[in-house]
Amino acid sequence: MVILAALLFWMILPGKLFIDPCSTVVYDRQERLIGARIAEDGQWRFPEPDSVPEKYEKALLVFEDQYYYSHPGINPLSLIRASIQNIRQGEIVSGGSTITMQVMRMSRKQKPRTLWQKLIEMVLALRYELTHSKNEILTSYAGHAPFGGNVVGLDAAAWRYFGTAPGHMTWSEAALLAVLPNAPSLIHPGKNRVLLLQKRNRLLDRLASRGVIDSITCHLAKMESLPEKPHPLPDKVPHLTDRIMLEEEVIKLYSTIDGALQDRVLEMVANQHKQLKRNQIHNLACMVMDVETGEVLAYAGNTEDRSGSRRHGNDVDIIHAPRSTGSILKPLLFAGLMEDGLLLPASLVPDVPVLYHGYAPKNYNRSYEGAVPAYQALERSLNVPSVIMLKRFGVEPFIQLLRGLGFTTFTESHLHYGLTLILGGAEAKLWELTGVYGSLARVLTHYNQSNGTYFPSDYHMPVLNSQAALPGRRKKHEEGLLSAGSIYLTFESLLEVNRPEDLSLWYLMSSSRNIAWKTGTSYGYRDAWAVGVTPGYVVGVWAGNSDGEGRPGLTGLTAAAPLMFDVFSLLPPTNWFEAPLDNLSRAVVCKESGYLAGPFCVETDTIWAVPRGKKSGACPYHKQVHLSEDGRFRVTASCYPVRKMETRSWFILPPLIEWYYKRAHPSYRELPPMMKGCMEKSREMLEIVYPEPGSHIVIPRELDGERGKVVLEVAHRDAESIVHWHIDEIYTGTTHGMHQLAVDLAAGAHTLTVIDGNGQEERVRFEILGRR
Repeated sequence: MVILAALLFWMILPGKLFIDPCSTVVYDRQERLIGARIAEDGQWRFPEPDSVPEKYEKALLVFEDQYYYSHPGINPLSLIRASIQNIRQGEIVSGGSTITMQVMRMSRKQKPRTLWQKLIEMVLALRYELTHSKNEILTSYAGHAPFGGNVVGLDAAAWRYFGTAPGHMTWSEAALLAVLPNAPSLIHPGKNRVLLLQKRNRLLDRLASRGVIDSITCHLAKMESLPEKPHPLPDKVPHLTDRIMLEEEVIKLYSTIDGALQDRVLEMVANQHKQLKRNQIHNLACMVMDVETGEVLAYAGNTEDRSGSRRHGNDVDIIHAPRSTGSILKPLLFAGLMEDGLLLPASLVPDVPVLYHGYAPKNYNRSYEGAVPAYQALERSLNVPSVIMLKRFGVEPFIQLLRGLGFTTFTESHLHYGLTLILGGAEAKLWELTGVYGSLARVLTHYNQSNGTYFPSDYHMPVLNSQAALPGRRKKHEEGLLSAGSIYLTFESLLEVNRPEDLSLWYLMSSSRNIAWKTGTSYGYRDAWAVGVTPGYVVGVWAGNSDGEGRPGLTGLTAAAPLMFDVFSLLPPTNWFEAPLDNLSRAVVCKESGYLAGPFCVETDTIWAVPRGKKSGACPYHKQVHLSEDGRFRVTASCYPVRKMETRSWFILPPLIEWYYKRAHPSYRELPPMMKGCMEKSREMLEIVYPEPGSHIVIPRELDGERGKVVLEVAHRDAESIVHWHIDEIYTGTTHGMHQLAVDLAAGAHTLTVIDGNGQEERVRFEILGRR
């Protein structure tokens, strides 16, 4: 029987005393409350604290259980004293319960206060003390004691009544919360407030009489007034708090958020939002991340809607919402091309009308320059060169690169995205975008710090939990996804991106700093992006409407970049990245084309390039030409004495590229014409500018209502050339020098054939869709 009784005694305690739902709470990196959500049962019940503040513990023990640390869970003397008091008064005026017994009573919920229930609590208290320390029992009491209304637990009470953490309470506040669970209804304004004040002051007097506080402290504490009404809980990261609330495994987050920085960022977001609302742009998100640790320092998931209407989707956490990328991925393509040795930073990339299986990308200004250096295409975010570069790199390899860097939104095959991928044909999250740019900065910094070592763990998403272990460094000596050299050259190119108009003189400011940054604008002006990175920090910004409504003028440069630069002004300046010289080599390039210098390049330059860049190929545009003695004509051995020929190196672009290039570059020297009687068949002279192969054309009517015409156009190297035009094998006309021809065409498919005076022929098929 003794063994059975002992077994029953041991098993009488439930495995978990409290199963009540808890509020979701978020603290900043200084452990200050920055967000909370009420529990499912409508109670403000914070997760059980890890410890109890000294002031509250001393006040509580003096008031409730002065022999707490010496009794085994029950105090016979207190029980006897309480019984005597109850008999004298003829009613229950004292329970004689220890704190341990009160924990048992709170855990059993709504049990009647009878002698039998008191005996059960005593047995449970004795059992509880056997397996729990006094500190654990005290925190259980503090975490579940009622403090009036729907406030449960010390942490919730301190924030609701005093707007502060329990550890920062005054003696007056600690004494008030020590007496309140004894009569929680007294906290309500207008309900026996005098009684509550008297209970608090009597406790303060007892603390003074026992030497816990001095008389001056006691006097000052009693002068403090009682709280009038509960304080609203801090809500500095509403979207983050809501997200944590939905994650059932997390109810208390000690975040990496810097509370002071968060306040300033929210202020800046609100100011920028005021400007954007004038253009019916209602949503804005921003996050700040520390590069070294990946810790998120500020998190503004969306703008605040003070009207409460929710019609603008301000409750959507944009930081984790997939949105069209616009041009924000172009730097990653640039780095990938250099990494694979397909490109040097200044290599010329075509900027001419192209058509790929019905897809015809356009630059934002609807113009073309023939060819631009790759780094300028990135700086100016030119669309056509970017599409051509993606065609060279390959859509599938680029998707694999993006996935390897950490993006999770590129889930479809390369056939689904096609070449539109680089111009916003896919979606990304601001969270992952900021994380990826931070990872690249981390890789570059650690490479320089560790004498050329790569750490795969440097690639990771942002970190929000300050108590989570950061990824450990596992050494990897071979190169990772992107080498330090490719990352460095990409960041160097991003230094030159044109800043917003009001920051155009940034380099003259004493507070200016180097920031590698990029903007993006999605099709239809629906999404505006900006991301900036330094060795210390990354700032990511998105602006737009959460419902996808586009607005004229909504661009990354005008809507997102100003906020990004404002936020950087709050952050400590850092030095620029060191060049990873172990992963760079000197390359001699042609000054005009940016390609490796070939045998006919006249002017050269020496640049830094990744080692694979030396395999990118020699300049294809510098060639030897033979001229007449006076240099006015090109000649061949069949029509001109070889001994009188003058041989020169000449920068020669293909006809279509040249046609646009010479408009943007007046210094471009066209080839001299061929001398009469000479023929050069080996070099391409003729190219159709418009229409593009496979294009579909709609011909509008003129202002007077007359039938409109389509203007066909051809580029020819020889300014004195003649071109014969044929449409559907029918001769249509001849042009001389300026090769444009306006024709009236019926709807349907057509074939244009052009032939120059030397017999060179070009052909293109297109379709007229109709008239408007």
